[in-house]
Amino acid sequence: MDADTRYEAVRSRDARFDGEFFFAVETTGIYCRPSCPAVTPKRRNVRFFATAAAAQGSGFRACRRCRPDAVPGSAEWNVRADVVGRAMRLIGDGIVDREGVAGLATRLGYSARQVQRQLTAELGAGPVALARAQRAHTARVLLQTTELPITEIAFASGFASVRQFNDTMREVYAATPSELRAATAPRGGRGTRRAGTPSAGIPLRLAYRGPYQAGLVFDLLEREAVPGVEDLGGPPGRRTYRRTLRLPHGTAIVAVEERPGSAGRRTSTARRGVATAAAPAPTVVPTSAVAVAPGAAPLASAAVVGPGTSAPAPVSVSATHPGGWLDARLHLTDPRDLTTAVQRLRRLFDLDADPYAVDERLGADLRLAPLVAARPGLRSPGAADAEELAVRALVGPVEAERLVRRYGKALDAPCGSLTHLFPEAAVLAEAEPDGILGALTVALADGAVRLDPGADRDEAHEALLGLPGLDARTVAVIRTRALGDPDVAPPGVDAPESWRPWRSYASQYLRAAGELE
Repeated sequence: MDADTRYEAVRSRDARFDGEFFFAVETTGIYCRPSCPAVTPKRRNVRFFATAAAAQGSGFRACRRCRPDAVPGSAEWNVRADVVGRAMRLIGDGIVDREGVAGLATRLGYSARQVQRQLTAELGAGPVALARAQRAHTARVLLQTTELPITEIAFASGFASVRQFNDTMREVYAATPSELRAATAPRGGRGTRRAGTPSAGIPLRLAYRGPYQAGLVFDLLEREAVPGVEDLGGPPGRRTYRRTLRLPHGTAIVAVEERPGSAGRRTSTARRGVATAAAPAPTVVPTSAVAVAPGAAPLASAAVVGPGTSAPAPVSVSATHPGGWLDARLHLTDPRDLTTAVQRLRRLFDLDADPYAVDERLGADLRLAPLVAARPGLRSPGAADAEELAVRALVGPVEAERLVRRYGKALDAPCGSLTHLFPEAAVLAEAEPDGILGALTVALADGAVRLDPGADRDEAHEALLGLPGLDARTVAVIRTRALGDPDVAPPGVDAPESWRPWRSYASQYLRAAGELE
């Protein structure tokens, strides 16, 4: 996508490009999302950036009106398997805050200098700057939704000092932390602000782009729910999914509502005491968007047609679906885990997907076109805990329930039917080291199989296939959901090349239509 095409997207306020790039206005010193409702600046005053961090590094501050840090993440990171894509997934999971740039580089198998050079060359910002932008977003969420003291928020967000925290917030938001917090209070005063407390949890809006088939995602979660770790209640269309999470600094209980919020009725989230939590990792323009008309998603190169048939018209996902959000509430034992918890929920619900690109590509296929037209915006759910998903994919829900009862760690403060954390791989490896389950958990525990956000998908795939007793179908499920690969061929289906790089989504469309188990 060239600069003129990007400007056309800005001029039309096309929300489909939110999170795919950012633009900054030299005369005002602010940067925005493409759909910003403010008056469109003159082309000569506009600069474009691949990431929010790059815009901040060039001296621009975030627009208070459109909040560019609250957009969905780019689907590009789900597609890419190179070092930049893997690095961005790890940064989104908070690795730089926990392990530093050296830890990030070690996980990627590169030197810190190589990682710095590649990220800076492609994104305009290195790992420290990218993590800094993420910390600022986390801090804003905590300021607007909790009553935590500002000093605690500084360290919970990953800042090394209060001074660094204050300087960063002024640079990014042109406001002090106290001013940001005061701006969320209604006129009645700070004491009446609708914000989270330790008992009430942190209320968030998990943003997504385009249409979202929430019902099918919640149907899947309901079928798979493991008692003690998950529950799902309420009538269809208004269900609430709850589960426990093991996080780097503590534990959490999270709740996500099925009923989507609509971007068409957008209100000031700050005034309501609810922050919009997009993917923490900054975003870039997908390479698939190159050389397309302004506002259009890329089309498949060719439809799959048989003798005597004609290609179907490509399915168009209307721009009247700018996106929305899922309401969530997070109860964290340690607020430092907010960024990681949000990112894991986004992976579970596939909130960073680009339904425009997916549906244009798959909708050009004769077999898939009617399925896409019937359910635009279908998602490919991931996992809140990759190693847990791998074990559950192998043993099934009934055996998973037994493992939780026998080996799961009990919560210090149970919440209704949520009483346990799913057992860690190391615990299972020690307790039941034999058989297929033992082979998998031992490999996970000793690092022979890596399923973290920065894992090399091909290496993990081969390592899984090398375990005794693990079949190709189970490995495909693990690669699709635990590793978040959008391009896993449906098992037993002759998937044409034209479905790439979205074959995991093709599986979901076939499964929703009853054509795939």
